[in-house]
Amino acid sequence: MTTMEEVRVRFAPSPTGPLHIGGARSALFNFLFARNKNGKFIIRIEDTDLERSSRESETNILESLKWLGIAWDEGPDVGGAYGPYRQTERLPIYRRFTEKLLAEGKAYPCYCTEEELEKQRKEFMDRGELPRYNGKCFLLTPREKERYEREGRAPTIRFRVPAGKDIAVDDLVRGRVVFESGGIGDFVIVKSDGIPTYNYAVVVDDALMKISHVIRAEEHLSNTPRQLLLYEALGFPLPQFAHISLILGDDRAKMSKRHGATSLVQYRELGYLPEALVNFLALLGWSPGGEEEIMDLDELVARFSLDRVAKNPAVFDLEKLRWMNGVYIRKSPAERIARLAVPCLQKAGYLSEAPTDKEMKWAELVITAWQEHLGAVSEIVSHLDILSGEDVAIESDEAGALLREETFLAVADSFREKLNSLDELTPETTKQMLKSIARELKLGGRQVYLPIRVALTGRMHGPELIYLIPVLGKELVLRRMARALERAGAGD
Repeated sequence: MTTMEEVRVRFAPSPTGPLHIGGARSALFNFLFARNKNGKFIIRIEDTDLERSSRESETNILESLKWLGIAWDEGPDVGGAYGPYRQTERLPIYRRFTEKLLAEGKAYPCYCTEEELEKQRKEFMDRGELPRYNGKCFLLTPREKERYEREGRAPTIRFRVPAGKDIAVDDLVRGRVVFESGGIGDFVIVKSDGIPTYNYAVVVDDALMKISHVIRAEEHLSNTPRQLLLYEALGFPLPQFAHISLILGDDRAKMSKRHGATSLVQYRELGYLPEALVNFLALLGWSPGGEEEIMDLDELVARFSLDRVAKNPAVFDLEKLRWMNGVYIRKSPAERIARLAVPCLQKAGYLSEAPTDKEMKWAELVITAWQEHLGAVSEIVSHLDILSGEDVAIESDEAGALLREETFLAVADSFREKLNSLDELTPETTKQMLKSIARELKLGGRQVYLPIRVALTGRMHGPELIYLIPVLGKELVLRRMARALERAGAGD
């Protein structure tokens, strides 16, 4: 049990690529827990994988978190009392504790080559045992060590694992989990290049940064016994652990690229809103109780607790995310969604590279027209095939019959006359025009609106005409109406 009083949690990503869904959820759970407990949320960058780590990936991860609305109290960009917050800037700290462990006989240099280690692994496997290090270098004499040094062997540093010890993890999600030390073997804590391994650095960092709760993915549970041994050897107080479930695809396999987008950047580009993703991720493995599913960040903070985090894997349901995102799209101003739609509208050729005010007003009308039908902002492009060509395909005999009704000719003539006389085509002027046609011809709305819709789109259902007509524009509307009149006259 920790002796720490203040709740301090951290998210410690490796900057080897973009922020993925699993990492985003871990960060979110830590953030929600910290804010719920009036504690501190810390970002620490675990960049000891020198070949794969990059500042570009670090920037991507931090920007993705900011986009989600997750703020931190300490980190590489904001500082804090327990820095540095990048592991590569903490190497002297690790060396100090390594020297302590070596001096106390709790760690030792290992000169084994990869070939020798592979031979050991094979011997264990041939005996049907779990591969582990056999402790050979712990017994080296000073003369043997000196010989290896002369040969130019750069040693790793291994931690000496006590024999016959039960290591218990009292996990806040999984309950009590017990491991036997005999199955671990002496493990490397410092690589031959002087860089600490994950299990070692994370213990030193969490202890010195006074982390009270370690909330992380279930896959780290197997690392925990090694870390507990290091906490004990170094005399550090223990944090509380909470290992949250894996995220599975809809086929119950671990989330991967075959399940679709996996990084936050991809979801952002597809037009998923940050508040929708936060809401969705919070419900992946945590339940607030009750049936309510739409919750903003403040409500999630108020209701979050680790005792409602599930042990079972969470299934990533893309259709549920689309539904939830659609809810947030409909709650948003059309102007905001139009701004988010700019890249996909540009890519599809509907907007110029530097959209004018007129183009942006058009984009806002487009969004207003189809906002009710979007599960992701990028889906808007799939609705815009309706803008192509002067001719439209009539979707059914029922739709075609509307163009042969006795009243259609009068409706079409009045529509064309009034449309030609309009100086400005807006939803408001379009609404007034359609009302005046119905009033002057003494017709019901169905006899006016439905045939006009079919003439312009070939379909009986779709966005409101008051938005659709300005989106199509006066010239295209007039050409399509002329073609509809030709159809009606020809008896098509």
